[in-house]
Amino acid sequence: MVLDHDGYLPTFAVIEAAKVPEVKIARQLRFEAGTIVVCDRGYIDYAWFKALTEEGVFFVTRMRTDMVYRIAEERQVPQNRNVLADQVVYLGSRNHRLDVPLRRIEVRNEEQPETLVFLTNHLSFGATTVAAIYRDRWQIELFFKALKQSLRVKTFVGTSANALKTQIWTALIALLLLKYLQLRARYGWSLSNLVALLRQQLFVYRHLWSWLDCPFQAPPGLDGIHDGQLVLGF
Repeated sequence: MVLDHDGYLPTFAVIEAAKVPEVKIARQLRFEAGTIVVCDRGYIDYAWFKALTEEGVFFVTRMRTDMVYRIAEERQVPQNRNVLADQVVYLGSRNHRLDVPLRRIEVRNEEQPETLVFLTNHLSFGATTVAAIYRDRWQIELFFKALKQSLRVKTFVGTSANALKTQIWTALIALLLLKYLQLRARYGWSLSNLVALLRQQLFVYRHLWSWLDCPFQAPPGLDGIHDGQLVLGF
C-alpha cells in the first residue's frame, strides 16, 4: 500500500497471495526520484537498497539486530532530544555487503522502554525527522484497521482468488470514497461515525454535501421533489 504525499489516501495497492514475499513485489515497483519509501524490516534487501539509491529514491526502515555494519562516521546528536546515536555506516561483511553509505540512527522510544534503530540512505535529514518519517508509516496500519472494522473485511463471501480480490478491491474503493468525504467535510467526522451515520441516510432524500457539513439538521421537506414522478395505477 502506497500513500500520497499528504499521507491521507493510497495512490495504489498490490494484492497478492500471502505466500508471496513482500520484498519481491517491492523490487518490481518504480518510484520517482526524490520519493521516500518507508518500510518495515521485512523489506530489507541489499540489492534493492542499492537500486533505490542509484535511482535517487530514499528509504527509511528499521534495522535488524543481526545486521553486520561498519561505522564510518559519528555525527553529533541534538541536545535534549531522544536521539542516542547518528552514524554513517556501511552494511555487510566482506562476502555480502552494500557499498553505499547509510545512516544508522538510534532513538529512544518515549512511549515504551525500548530503543528504535532506523536505517536510511538520506544523509541530509535530521535524525528526529527520519524518526518522524518512519512514525508516519503507521498511517498504513490505521488504513487497514479502518478497512477491517468499518467495512467489515474480516470474512469473505467467496473462496476463489477472483472473489477475494473483488471483495477487497470493492472495500478499498468504498473506503477511498469515505475518506474523500471525510476530508471534504467541514464537520470534524471520525471515520467510524461517518460510516455509521451515512448508512442511516441511504433512504433519506437530502443533499450530500450539506449533510456532511451539518449532519444533525433535519432533512428538508419533500414537497415538489417527486411531482414529476409517474403515478402507478392499480
